[in-house]
Amino acid sequence: MSGQFETIVEIDRPVGEVFAYLAEGTNDREFSPRVQKITKEPAGPTVVGTVFHSTVKDAGMKTQRDLRITELEAPTRIRWTETSKNLVTSSEGGYDVEELPDGRTRVRLFNVLEGHGVGKLLVGLALGGARKDAPAFGERIKKAAEAS
Repeated sequence: MSGQFETIVEIDRPVGEVFAYLAEGTNDREFSPRVQKITKEPAGPTVVGTVFHSTVKDAGMKTQRDLRITELEAPTRIRWTETSKNLVTSSEGGYDVEELPDGRTRVRLFNVLEGHGVGKLLVGLALGGARKDAPAFGERIKKAAEAS
């Protein structure tokens, strides 16, 4: 079983700045409380193939996550896939970044969650929690990007 959650938020910053902030990836700790540690490989600018290694805490459990950038089209599109082996993973995720006429930026974040093994029984719970938190997650992205 798999399913998707998403959120859309408008940010009071120009599209290029928002894209650069999101593409950096290591900024995730600023708006995702589940991310406890995150590093980027290789160092330097994010490109297709960059991998973000993170330690996250979900439902009281720490897990290691590896997300690989699969598409990067400045300043409008970022896509990733999770390559780590966990019970529930993000088979596809991304940001769609859109310039608005007034110098603001609209961001759509989505993740497709997929269960593996026993995770097939848990993915529904994970999706429910992610969908419930999606509006607040969007607001945390907005606040962090505007403060950067």
